[in-house]
Amino acid sequence: MKPILEEAVNFLQQGGSAPASDELVEALLAAEKQGKVRYDYSQLLGPWRLGFITGTQKTRQRASGILGAGRFLPRWLNIQLAYSAEDAAAGRGLVQNSVKVGPFSIQLTGPTQFYAKTNSLAFDFTQMQLRLGGLTLYDGFVRDGERRESQFYQQSLKEQAFFTYFWVESAAIAARGRGSGLALWVRD
Repeated sequence: MKPILEEAVNFLQQGGSAPASDELVEALLAAEKQGKVRYDYSQLLGPWRLGFITGTQKTRQRASGILGAGRFLPRWLNIQLAYSAEDAAAGRGLVQNSVKVGPFSIQLTGPTQFYAKTNSLAFDFTQMQLRLGGLTLYDGFVRDGERRESQFYQQSLKEQAFFTYFWVESAAIAARGRGSGLALWVRD
């Protein structure tokens, strides 16, 4: 693991001092350029906590100085991504993205398809659950989710949202999103 990436992972998992955002972005870009390693869908399975983002090009332009080179997420904002396999050999499974702030939580779920040739994981959030403490406010499909879910595996990668993973370790993963933003997650 590159020293700056290791420092970022240690900070996200244990606290302490964070590396400079611009240095972390440079390390992520170097890992992306260097890495033509093929990953397996099974390496992504499990829960991951989002720790660092750069945002998309469009978001960075609108936010001007807010994101800067990138931003570590505050500890009180728990954004977790969890992948599970339905057919690991075919790279098919489910994604669950949850955001928790105090007693409020939102959980989005849907199908995934891993494209090993490009290390890309396509996904679609087709169902949502909103909770306030122990009270479920909503639990069901979103935006024509039932139809989108049934047609998901017939779509090409270009038609879907996706992350292209360029750095996959047991403790952390990093990817570039379809909108060109970078993200770093740590094992939760």
